[in-house]
Amino acid sequence: VRIQLAGEGTAAGPKPTPLSVTRQIIASGKVLDLYTGLSAGLLRQAVYTTARLGMFDTLMGSLSARAKSEGRAVGFSERATAGLTAGGIAAMIGNPADLALIRMQSDGLKPLAERKNYKSVIDALGSIAKSEGIGALWAGAAPTVVRAMALNFGQLAFFSEAKAQLKKHTDLSTQTQTLSASAIAGFFASFFSLPFDFVKTRLQKQSKGPDGKLPYRGMVDCFSKVAKQEGLGRFYRGFGTYYVRIAPHAMVTLIVADYLGWLTK
Repeated sequence: VRIQLAGEGTAAGPKPTPLSVTRQIIASGKVLDLYTGLSAGLLRQAVYTTARLGMFDTLMGSLSARAKSEGRAVGFSERATAGLTAGGIAAMIGNPADLALIRMQSDGLKPLAERKNYKSVIDALGSIAKSEGIGALWAGAAPTVVRAMALNFGQLAFFSEAKAQLKKHTDLSTQTQTLSASAIAGFFASFFSLPFDFVKTRLQKQSKGPDGKLPYRGMVDCFSKVAKQEGLGRFYRGFGTYYVRIAPHAMVTLIVADYLGWLTK
């Protein structure tokens, strides 16, 4: 979050790295700030992951039953549609917790007098709803949903293809093929979803200026302004950090889904 928010509105200035951001936080004497937003992150994962996997399982159950009655196997396009649908709906449900996470982590970037000093995710959600309205909890929902769909597309499309190619061109064991394919899928899931994650972070962090206006009117406006003012490369700032965060989760999800037969059987 701090890497994505650094240098907002300008293409110039030093480029932060995970190490420099970590060093800056530690140097300020607030090591625990490295865990700011932990409660929001846990709530977000609990809500989003549970909803996503639950809906995916339900959709796949319905698709499998229909395919069986028609005497055929579930097609890849059906699996992809189920994944995209489950990811999009789950992202919408989990958006308030995601918003709280961004606000809590970006609070330390504000001047002392302007900080909210949220105590927990519940405190953050209550404060945002009280000062900005319930609707504000779904700020940035559009890129959040698109990000989830892009993430799921990268996982599904490239996992199946990578596993098929590894099976065809290598002598690796089935377990190694699955692990390697999931790592490849994690990379492409990160690549496709990071621009939307970047825009989501900017939209969820923004607040009204002295003129009473928000910096960005929406997802398209944010994409346009960042590309013009900061350059297209800014959308992929922090890719390494993002990949390390996304890939393990994607790998575990894909390995479990593959074991249960949702993806390749």
